[in-house]
Amino acid sequence: MRIRPSGPRAAAAFGRIRRWARGRARPRLVQLRPDYPRRGRRGLRRWLPSWRQLLTTALLGAAALTGTAAWMYAHTVIPSDLNAFATQQNNVYFWADGTELARTGLVNRQEIPLTEVPEPVRWAVLSAENADFYSDPGISAKGIGRALVQLGTGGDTQGGSTITQQYVKNIYLRQDRTFARKIDEVFLAVKLDRQLSKDDILAGYLNTSWFGRGSYGIERGASAYYGKHASELNASEGAFLAAALKGAGLYDPAISAENHRRAVERWSWTLDRMVETGHLSAEERGRYTEFPEPQSPPKPTGLSGQTGYLVELARAYVESNSDLTAAQLDLGGHQIHTTFERSRTAALGRAVEQEGRRLDAEHRPADKDVRVGAASVASDGRILALYGGPDYLKQGFNNANTSNVPAGSAFTPFVYAAGLDHGVQLRRGAARVPVSPTTSYDGNDGISVMTPEGPYWGRNGRIVTAVNDGRRSYGKIGLRTAVEQSVNGPLTQLGMDVGLDVVRRTALDLGLLPASLGEAVPAFALGNSRPSAIRMAAAYTAFADDGRRTDPYSVTRVTRGGAPVKLRLPASAQALRPEVARQVDEALEGAVKGGTAGAARAAGPQAAAKTGTTPDRTAGWFVGYSGRVSTAVAVFRMDPKTMELSPLEGLAGAEPATPDWSYPAEIWKTYAASR
Repeated sequence: MRIRPSGPRAAAAFGRIRRWARGRARPRLVQLRPDYPRRGRRGLRRWLPSWRQLLTTALLGAAALTGTAAWMYAHTVIPSDLNAFATQQNNVYFWADGTELARTGLVNRQEIPLTEVPEPVRWAVLSAENADFYSDPGISAKGIGRALVQLGTGGDTQGGSTITQQYVKNIYLRQDRTFARKIDEVFLAVKLDRQLSKDDILAGYLNTSWFGRGSYGIERGASAYYGKHASELNASEGAFLAAALKGAGLYDPAISAENHRRAVERWSWTLDRMVETGHLSAEERGRYTEFPEPQSPPKPTGLSGQTGYLVELARAYVESNSDLTAAQLDLGGHQIHTTFERSRTAALGRAVEQEGRRLDAEHRPADKDVRVGAASVASDGRILALYGGPDYLKQGFNNANTSNVPAGSAFTPFVYAAGLDHGVQLRRGAARVPVSPTTSYDGNDGISVMTPEGPYWGRNGRIVTAVNDGRRSYGKIGLRTAVEQSVNGPLTQLGMDVGLDVVRRTALDLGLLPASLGEAVPAFALGNSRPSAIRMAAAYTAFADDGRRTDPYSVTRVTRGGAPVKLRLPASAQALRPEVARQVDEALEGAVKGGTAGAARAAGPQAAAKTGTTPDRTAGWFVGYSGRVSTAVAVFRMDPKTMELSPLEGLAGAEPATPDWSYPAEIWKTYAASR
């Protein structure tokens, strides 16, 4: 739409304005327009901005950033409420029936004033984390830039944070690693730095930070690692605690040898750093040459008997199958519902204790250092009961969850299943030949173990032979009978004919862990693998359930504040063809009715089981099931210092010829009879 003047005077005025605009205003407007692309330039120079243009753009950008930062700072409000990391609660564990099993994490945090933290300890932390803490504005521009880069690459962002920023994160913010949270952290840190003294911020940081071992704050950290008050720490111990602040999962020496190495390196570096910053003399540094070894992790109270083994297993499952970190679990406030049944756990413990009364370690050397590990697992993977040792507070090592005990001939059902499922290959490159429960093998003692190319030669330069229990010979024998009577020779040769790699795959399909499987030599078929009692019990459930199996698990759900915590539960899988599983099941039932596993008759007419012994007599097993619950019992002798296994010969006063599975069989029988 064009504007038209009305009247002669208006028309004259309008004409003067138009002439002025054309003659004077337009040139000025043209001058204000950016000269880009640049006139009078050719080629690349036409497109390169001038220094004036660059400077103008930079100044405008800086002004915009400054204005934005000022606006965000003005609108930043320090929250009046602390987040959950500033307090700590109990974790409550429940039995499968919903009754309380245990409470852990008893408010392991105690605030202390900064005056109770020795100055060398304070400076150990500051030298390692934020040497210019007392002069910085609460943030580090260089550190923030580095942290933002790390956010983009998925690295650790803590190294880019000042003490003030870390304190803000501890008490006000979530622990997620996002750009938005980092921006909140920066502005809160600047504002907090203006409202609190540096000493108050440092005290708050030391009182709220996680030191590992379930401890929040330096007072509880000092107790957890050195059994003393923070006020009693020296610079050397403070240097280690500064490392624990960096990440207890990486620097707690009790976790692993690699952690110990890292802790020593970080401790030494921190002391050297204190010298560099002028807060430790070279003379005093020279006195700290020996790493201050922390004490063993303290055991939580209320975890005596079997309770500690159950809680430890459940916690490990939550850590591995949820998004909760160890620090968040240590924080507490979680309700953890387990699969453990109180009555089964008590009955299993009584069965072990009853059989244990036959031991006399004071008068019989063979009865020293005897250990029992046992577990009951349902066909849907629920761990219903376990026996981990006499008392968690006296022996933290869980015998039911160790991969230190060879399975022996309790492993042979896996070999039998592999043969029935995949057949055998008698000549290299030839087609596989099916086998059945009645397929005949040589059951004599001392037969040579054969490969498609001929005898199998051991590393000692001799032909490897299969040795039967008691050196007994059976002549020609069917595979099912070999399983029922636990005849080693046929099952060793079957493993070679099937292929040890195929047997290995079958064992993995049945739920044994890769790290527990033994070397691929003839002894593999006779159980040189070292699965836990939990995994053995779970694997046998596939034979009772038409070949389906589920990884064992110990927790059904986790909540916090009434809200569910996402928990991953295992899915079932078809490990064997149903007809193969039924054939193995029939052999294991036969072992109960007329073979070596007669002790399982106490579980009823449908019980199925297998005994297990090893050539060196270092382990005895009894694994079996009735209905949809499988139980494995392992007995072994282990030196508590060297962790080496010793022979079971003469255990509980038995005659030398008594099979090593007899002791665990009695435990299994007593337990089954009580159900």
